[in-house]
Amino acid sequence: MSNVENWKSLLEGKNADEVVTKALVRDVDLPYGAGTMALITLDNGFDHTKPNTFGPQGLLALDEALDGIAARTDIVAVGLVGKPFIFAVGADLKGAAAVTSREEALAIGALGHHVFRRLGELGVPSFAFVNGAAMGGGLEIALHCVYRTISSGVPAVALPECFLGLVPGWGGTQLLPRLIGPEKALKLIIENPLSQNRMIKGRDAFELGIADAMFEPADFLEESLRWAAQVLRAEVTVERVSHTDADWTPVIDQARTLVDLKLRGASPAPYRALDLVAQARTATRDEGFAAEDEALADLLMGDELRAGLYSFDLVQRRAKRPAGAPDKALAHKVTKVGVVGAGLMASQLALLFARRLEVPVVLTDLDQERLDKGVGYVHAEIGKLQAKGRISSDRANRLKALVTGSLTKDAFADADFVIEAVFEDLKVKQQVFAEVEAVVSETCVLATNTSSLSITEMAAGLRHPERVVGFHFFNPVAVLPLLEIVRGAATDDATLATAFAVAKSLKKSSVLVKDAPAFVVNRLLTRFMGEVIAAVDEGTPVETADHALDGLGLPMTPFALLQLVGPAVALHVAETMHAAFPDRYGVSENLAKLVAAGKPGLYGADFQIDPQARALFEGGSTPSTGDEVRLRALRALAQEIDLMLAEGVVSAAEDIDLCMILGAGWPFHTGGVTPYLDRTGISEEVTGRRFLAPGVASVPAV
Repeated sequence: MSNVENWKSLLEGKNADEVVTKALVRDVDLPYGAGTMALITLDNGFDHTKPNTFGPQGLLALDEALDGIAARTDIVAVGLVGKPFIFAVGADLKGAAAVTSREEALAIGALGHHVFRRLGELGVPSFAFVNGAAMGGGLEIALHCVYRTISSGVPAVALPECFLGLVPGWGGTQLLPRLIGPEKALKLIIENPLSQNRMIKGRDAFELGIADAMFEPADFLEESLRWAAQVLRAEVTVERVSHTDADWTPVIDQARTLVDLKLRGASPAPYRALDLVAQARTATRDEGFAAEDEALADLLMGDELRAGLYSFDLVQRRAKRPAGAPDKALAHKVTKVGVVGAGLMASQLALLFARRLEVPVVLTDLDQERLDKGVGYVHAEIGKLQAKGRISSDRANRLKALVTGSLTKDAFADADFVIEAVFEDLKVKQQVFAEVEAVVSETCVLATNTSSLSITEMAAGLRHPERVVGFHFFNPVAVLPLLEIVRGAATDDATLATAFAVAKSLKKSSVLVKDAPAFVVNRLLTRFMGEVIAAVDEGTPVETADHALDGLGLPMTPFALLQLVGPAVALHVAETMHAAFPDRYGVSENLAKLVAAGKPGLYGADFQIDPQARALFEGGSTPSTGDEVRLRALRALAQEIDLMLAEGVVSAAEDIDLCMILGAGWPFHTGGVTPYLDRTGISEEVTGRRFLAPGVASVPAV
């Protein structure tokens, strides 16, 4: 039995519902009499909303097409292009989730390598014409071709595997660093995936050297074929840059430092990717591909992949169809937005509304200097976008004209949506809404960006409490994608539908949350932080407590988070939560001392613990070990999540995971909070049950 037959046998029946991407071959007569090209179009038969992917059947379909092409003597080249708007987006993730043995995992890696590498070993030159999104295996198949062109309109080029708990396993770690050098390659393989799965555009890919030529979308294929003909006629020469050991070693070391800072050893995938890129310097193609197969097999059978696929499903599916959201037909049209306040948060909100909704946005404040500063901030940020080439000068001028300021709330008279971003005090917010309600129409939605206060109480004294809704952003507003949309006791469906429609226009992912103290993210982070701070209050060394949870790969340590949030804000939220749940949320006297001393946190300007700040926390006599602190914090999270689900704060545990991934930067490779607590047994220890069904976000039984 041949290797292909053996792999086919192992994978037979896996992912029976695979949407097969076919390899459709047609002959193209190249310009300038250059000869005939066999052009392969990757097409799964659906439009761009269902991208081309590679499962076992799709790989075999391409292999069969290449068999036919290899037997021909009348062609001078092979071309590869995708269907409209999509080149290919990699492996079929449903198929990856269905793998139940290491042998099957090895077969997937080996089959992909076998098929893709044929494109570079056909005996005639191969050309990848990247006409649309190219991610994961979609980028890797292009790398196997001898030459590449790319459309300037391509919206996404990426190798997102490390984001999911995998490595680029079909040639990416070997071919890309040899093509563009290890430094540039590691940006795509590691740095971008670990930065919220950042993508690059077609123009960026060309500038990195991934593509040899770039053409405009309107005539992309025609121009690509013309360029290919010129290459074949030796009228165009493509130069390749060689990379030396001097390029390799320091770059690998720097990347390893970056991964340590971001993950602290919590996820194996980026470390395996680093090892593979390091190996690419000297390994033969066979050796490098075999090493990728081994890494892929190990990771496909690991917890991180299952958790990563669970996270991916949450972000791609659940976030786009929020549980409990009313019919979007009920939403009011928003043609003008009001922002109460002109501080930093209010200014960030004004910028976001102007950019995404492109409607007039007016800020109000009681002080002209503060108002001018807020509007000035928005205009300056728009200027920065223009300077970076992200928006045109015409669009910059239009956006600046949309954002204005007023000292009176009368400017809200024709607004359809007003959001407040003033001091976190219930009476202040109640007064603000009473003043706004006096001037706006009866259908204007009143939104609050409160992080912990009751929406119901905030709306209680209004004539129309039904139009008040929580619209809780996370800082920085432009970066974090989560919006907690909070329904008060009186909030009606039209208001809620409008809030969800606005959130979608802002390109945010929304979760419907019950009006409960601190909602989801802040409630859990406050409980989590409270346990760590309490351990230090009791005598645990600051460093021990701060690094007790490094194994989770959180984006920052607890006391780094405290520094970011600010001790005063953290103390205020702790006091709010203590008032609501005094048996579970404490108020640290030492944290209060830190605030009274005017310290920005426990760290000084040199990123070392400030001795004076440390002294405020010393004196406890019952220290804990790092493991004890970690278990204490995780058990507290399990208890709090169980209570939140019982209270109906969200509709399901999946919504808590979605909130923590998108709003708190909880690592994608953990699957959020609940899968991690399930896998480690903490859920059952604390609550007597798992939060998710067996097998969800975990390795299935073999």
